[in-house]
Amino acid sequence: MKYDVVIIGGGLSGLTAGSLLAKSGLHIVVIDKSYNPGGSCGIFKRDNVIFDQGAAMLYGFGEKGFNPHRFVFNCLEEPIDMIKHDLLYCVNFKGHRIKFWPDIDKFTEELAQVFPTQRENIKRFYHDMLQLYQHVMVENPSYSTPDETDSRESLAGMLKHPLSYLKFFSYLNRSVEDILKKYFTDPEIFKFFDKLTSTYCYTTVKESPAILAAVMFIDNHIGGSYYPAGSTINLPGKLEKVIEENNGYMLLKTEVVKILFQDNKPYAVALKNGDIIQADNFIYSGTVWNLYGKLIDKLNTSSKKIAWAKKQIPTYPSVVLYAYIDKQVIPDDTAPLEMLIGNPDKLDESEVTAYIPSIDDNTLCPEDGHVVMAIGPTFENWKCETQLAFIKIKNIERERLLAILEKRFPGFQSAVRFAEIASPLTIERYTNKNGGAVAGPKQMLGQHLFNRLHTKSEWNNLFYCGESTVMGTGTPAVTTSGLSAANAILKKLGLLGYHYQKSMKNYVRIVEKPYTEEMKYVKINKADAKIIYQASACQYCQNPLCSKNINLDIRGIMRRSTVGNFTGAKKLVTKYMEETGLQKLSLKNCEQRCIQNVKHGKPVQIESVVDYLLDL
Repeated sequence: MKYDVVIIGGGLSGLTAGSLLAKSGLHIVVIDKSYNPGGSCGIFKRDNVIFDQGAAMLYGFGEKGFNPHRFVFNCLEEPIDMIKHDLLYCVNFKGHRIKFWPDIDKFTEELAQVFPTQRENIKRFYHDMLQLYQHVMVENPSYSTPDETDSRESLAGMLKHPLSYLKFFSYLNRSVEDILKKYFTDPEIFKFFDKLTSTYCYTTVKESPAILAAVMFIDNHIGGSYYPAGSTINLPGKLEKVIEENNGYMLLKTEVVKILFQDNKPYAVALKNGDIIQADNFIYSGTVWNLYGKLIDKLNTSSKKIAWAKKQIPTYPSVVLYAYIDKQVIPDDTAPLEMLIGNPDKLDESEVTAYIPSIDDNTLCPEDGHVVMAIGPTFENWKCETQLAFIKIKNIERERLLAILEKRFPGFQSAVRFAEIASPLTIERYTNKNGGAVAGPKQMLGQHLFNRLHTKSEWNNLFYCGESTVMGTGTPAVTTSGLSAANAILKKLGLLGYHYQKSMKNYVRIVEKPYTEEMKYVKINKADAKIIYQASACQYCQNPLCSKNINLDIRGIMRRSTVGNFTGAKKLVTKYMEETGLQKLSLKNCEQRCIQNVKHGKPVQIESVVDYLLDL
């Protein structure tokens, strides 16, 4: 089968591009190695407790500010419910809990209490950055990468605010430290900003490009921070839903091993199982190292390009602790995101960011508990010669992270009901992020913006998106890169692209918090709600017993049904029936093997869900 577009990689950037192209009527397929789309954005379960595997605090959904997520869902006309947090996060710095309020004036006053000698400088700095941000980023919204921005879209803003634009562009090859020196004299505040930049883009103020400063330090305050109501399964799940409802295809658990060339340009991809899939155009949503070190062979590129890719410096490898704990150990004033700064003088393993989404979303675990995801750098040598040595390091890292959390939340270690570590090798295995570098190449001077992969490649039918491209790190950034890749293809084909219009209808719905199980079904008809409820009991097992000896993707059916993607779920069922020649399905044996039945004597109602799908 030949497609209009093959998308290699089903992370948020690839899903964004795929959903927009499918919505425009193109015949597309998204191919991903994992059985779960979304890359770092998604969930896994442990005995009915939901854990976010990566991205759990999202920006870009606000009414104001740089809001590409909101823009994409409005373009797709796909509703999504979001929880807006009261605080962006809290930074625990040298004995202070600095609350990042959405209101910048309130935040600058909070920061001034920590650095009283810098009060006026803090206000002046944030005032100047806010003005720059408003003039360049907000007044003329443009949801495209810098390399794809239409100069006509920027002209109005440049004519209105020429000084702001000149200042903004002057920051291109200067560091954040250069800018900070114009405002601050206290060396301690430089350490504070160091921690902010390392959290935002995994770099120090000396490494961070100044052009990112206005976005890094201002945007989150303007737009706010969010969490998908009911867990992050909904963000990639909704994008997948649009793809499958518009005759697009999701090819999961399938690895692309090579991009094939003919007449000096890509014409197909080779899969690990030996299949070949042809297309007119291709989008690659993955790391620069996998692209030039694996998918494109030496015959089809230059040694210079390969050397450039190898020299891209990655962000540090990360380790993640997933924990389920007793609720009472978390104080009532805790923010859903707490940055724990162990060593203010340098970046080391004591710097950990703790996500506790169950504070605002009560559907993730029983009411007497909380789920915690703690992520930070790891400098251990994870390339062990034996499994025993690997397990030993995992246990050491588990206890180290628990001890860090114990300092912030006394009693944490004794309150643990479940704790599991994801090593850099685990991260690489499930997301294809080389060495567990969760943010791809560093957003540092010398390899930022135009020194990364561009949207357009050296071939006119291969396009790039994701963290290795000009936008870099973070869900708003990769979403914008996916949008730009989609628009580049639509423009090439002479089709209308997706551009901001004031009259666009809003599809992002902000729900009350704490979000509860009952709130999930308020806007859904009773029949659909029943099926969503039954499907959401699935544990999405890595090795599902329910599908043993049957080539039916029950896990994928339940995952899709959980987010209301009945079209995609039904496609899996009907395809299986066509391949087997079955006129009716009996899935009682699958229910008997279900892990929920094995553990609790109450299986997922697989047959009920499937029967409902077939009746649609």
